[in-house]
Amino acid sequence: VVPVPDERLDNLAKIYNPEKITHAIIEFVDIAGLVKGASKGEGLGNKFLSHIRETDAICEVVRCFEDSNIIHVDGSVNPIRDIETINLELIFADIETVNKRLDKARKNLKADKKYQAEIDLLQKILETLEAGKSARTLEFNEEEQVLVKDMFLLTTKPILYIANVSEEQLENPDDNDNVKKVKEYAKKENAEVIPLCVKIEEELSGLEENDKKEMLEALGLEESGLDKVIKKSYDLLGLMSFLTAGEPEVRAWTIKKGTKAPQAAGKIHSDIERGFIKAEIVSYEDLVREGSMVAAKEKGLVRSEGKEYIMQDGDIVLFKFNV
Repeated sequence: VVPVPDERLDNLAKIYNPEKITHAIIEFVDIAGLVKGASKGEGLGNKFLSHIRETDAICEVVRCFEDSNIIHVDGSVNPIRDIETINLELIFADIETVNKRLDKARKNLKADKKYQAEIDLLQKILETLEAGKSARTLEFNEEEQVLVKDMFLLTTKPILYIANVSEEQLENPDDNDNVKKVKEYAKKENAEVIPLCVKIEEELSGLEENDKKEMLEALGLEESGLDKVIKKSYDLLGLMSFLTAGEPEVRAWTIKKGTKAPQAAGKIHSDIERGFIKAEIVSYEDLVREGSMVAAKEKGLVRSEGKEYIMQDGDIVLFKFNV
């Protein structure tokens, strides 16, 4: 469980001097590597697949560096082969799931014609999977999205590829042929790629904050690769943060993009959602520029928003409610 890096909280803390700063958090589950034949029970097999089934998105670390001292299970460095080994196992598992659903839907069709839409969708997905492509490469309309969500397919989960490069390659990772190949592959899959050097990340993780900053500066990096992965994963899950700020606490609250004000209020307490009257909102940029809520109000930068307001990332909010 890791905090989502958010420099906005540190800047707000300078204004409010709070007793406590609370970051949004994200949970990563480290799942052991996958071998060929997992869908048939090889290696961790079904246990591995059940672990992945429980996650909302997948981060896949792919080796893109050469080092004769570190052996590769397949004897050579080939990131596309590695990605396809994993993807094929997930595709095989999904083919099994889709076929089971198809059998069930066909039986139900005799009693209810509404199952025809599900059968059409399942066949479209099956064709894609059998062509060796992930279901995430397909576009779904709103009705289809509802059905797909209910199928819990492994290859519809958003995926982030982490290209593990050497220290030398980190300066210009895009010049690395292996990284280029991973990016081309990811593009076809509607997936993202972050190059990082696990060796450097390991060194950084053992340092105090100031030493960490010095090392990043020496490497010419603005932030660690791990911070990039955390931020990108948060985004990949369709999440964003609204902020609350005061002397007791400066805090980031996690909500899905597109959440309305009362539901965001419910993240703080169900009573606030139940008795929601309005939300007083100022954007983070406006508040930091003006230096205080009072100054922002004087400039007319604090807005009153009602029940239909869709929250924006970085909104600083004070909810008014009555229970």
